[in-house]
Formats: sequence, C-alpha cells, structure tokens
Amino acid sequence: MRLVDAMNYSLQAGGKRLRPMLVLAACESVGGSIEQALPVAAAFEMIHTYSLIHDDLPAMDDDDLRRGQPTCHKAFDEATAILAGDAMATYAFQAILSGISDPAKAVAAALELAIAAGLDGMVGGQMADLEGEGRQPSPEELRYIHEHKTGALITGAVVCGGIVGGADQKTLGQLRGYGKSIGLAFQVIDDILDETATAAELGKSPGKDSASDKMTYPRLYGLDGARKYADELIAAARRELDALDNADSLRTIAEYFVARTH
Repeated sequence: MRLVDAMNYSLQAGGKRLRPMLVLAACESVGGSIEQALPVAAAFEMIHTYSLIHDDLPAMDDDDLRRGQPTCHKAFDEATAILAGDAMATYAFQAILSGISDPAKAVAAALELAIAAGLDGMVGGQMADLEGEGRQPSPEELRYIHEHKTGALITGAVVCGGIVGGADQKTLGQLRGYGKSIGLAFQVIDDILDETATAAELGKSPGKDSASDKMTYPRLYGLDGARKYADELIAAARRELDALDNADSLRTIAEYFVARTH
C-alpha cells in the first residue's frame, strides 16, 4: 500500500532515535525492562517522524531534504505525505494502548504523550514558532517556543519511560526535570548547528532558520552565548539524576549532548 510505503520510508530513514532511546533509558533507570518500554518508544518515534513529515511540507518549512534523503512529499506526493503523518499520529496511541498490558500505565503514558504532542506541547510550540517569524521574540517567548516545539516531546519520552517502568511520583518529577533541561538544550544545540553544520552533517538543509527569519538562540545570545546556555541546561539535567541509582544511560545521553554542542 502506498500509504504504508510512505510511512516506512520516513520511519526507516535513519535519524538519532533520541526520543525512543530516552524512553528506554528512563524505564531502565527506575528498574523497568526494555521490553516493557518498546511500544512507548515506538510511539514517540512515530509522533516525532509525523511532525517532521508535516514540518517539511510546502505550507510549513518547504524543505527538500530530511535525514539525508528526499522529504516524504518529494519522494511520494504532498497528499500522501500528509496522510502518512496523520496515520503515524494516530497509530502511536494504538501502539501504547494495545502494547502495554497494565491498563493504568497504558492510559497514563497515552495521556502524557497526548499532552506532549498536542496543543499544550509540540503543536502549540510549532504555531508559536510560525507566529514569531519576522519579529524579535523576547527571551521568555523564545524559551516557550523551544520548550514546547521540541522540548515537550523529549520531556514526555523521559516521563513515559518512568511511567511504564513503575516510577513513583517523586522519581517522575526528577525525570521530568531532566527531560525539560535536555529538551531545551537539544533545541538550543539544533539552533547552533543550523548555523554551523553542513547538510551532510545535519541530514537536512542548513540555514533554514535564518532564511525564514526565525529567532534562534545564536541570534539572541551569539554562538558562544548559546553554547554556554546549552552547557548550563545539560548541567542542570545531570543534577536531576543524582538521586537515581541506575541512570547511566541517561547520563550517557547528556554526555552526547555535550559533545554535540562543541
């Protein structure tokens, strides 16, 4: 089926798989198993990939390259790309609700993902980002955009890993703090790389933010200031892990962020 081909084309195109890795690492950090977390990890990758398909459409960022290959609407067509994104957005919740055997954990994880992906998370942040084009948002507005457009889904991945792993409320709070800092740092770093990396290094077209006249952290603070801010956020994320006994994988992800920054 053409729709399934388009979905697989985008899902299997590569990428960092950061969000599913965070789900698995967070679940492991609270004593859960990889097997428990796999349906949620897959769901987060589907939501992220759908958002990229829609971001690349002519009505949004109008991009030709994603993950080092033609974007979904270029490889197929615009209508198929829209429907591929729609299908993944809904199938993600099917994966959680049918794949998690504990009903309470399934519902809690599905709710967390819905909030992270929707009006109060990624989609709301994307709209704020579009509205900010061509003007100079305040530091508070820019933080709001980044915390929602990118950070919300990253935070949700960490929290959902904790949910399916059986974390208590205190531990979920620590995981949420880690996720918020890492999520914002990720977008700050992405802003930096958009100005400094090549298409081969990024797997997408560089310089899109400048071309769209978007406000970014390098434009706000300069490249050195943006790197300093990213380092501060990563340090804050590490501190949230101090009370967790099995958080080595989450610490390793934070180290990856440090390397990516510099």
